[in-house]
Amino acid sequence: MPTTKAIKKTPEEKISVKKTAKPKAVSKEAAPKKKKSAVKEEIQKLRIRVTAYEHKLLDASVKQILDTALRYNADLWGPVPLPTEIKKYTVNRSTFVHKDSREQFEMRTHKRLIDIVNPTPPLIEALTNLTLPSGVSIDVKML
Repeated sequence: MPTTKAIKKTPEEKISVKKTAKPKAVSKEAAPKKKKSAVKEEIQKLRIRVTAYEHKLLDASVKQILDTALRYNADLWGPVPLPTEIKKYTVNRSTFVHKDSREQFEMRTHKRLIDIVNPTPPLIEALTNLTLPSGVSIDVKML
């Protein structure tokens, strides 16, 4: 039965350093040419932001906007409910004394966001002619 000897290596011998060749420089002529795309098509968006104090009025208005947009076969994104803004007010109940007796009131502003991708002129005209309830405000931006 042959015996094998274990050969111990020093730490310097265990580490082998591999040298790698530097990549060759490629000339501009040999590099593949990238094709320039034709006219870059820009996507226009009509961003509608609807706010109201009453959420039922807000939802009815948003539904009316969506129905109008779908009638003109528009690409829609939304409605996205945005965070409700809450303003709280604390008021003393009495005029002069009784500081411990107070009332608290709050106003909630509900918001929705609708994006219409590539709107057509008839659609924009239809949206401007909409009659919405008096408690609803609309902010329209073209992106």
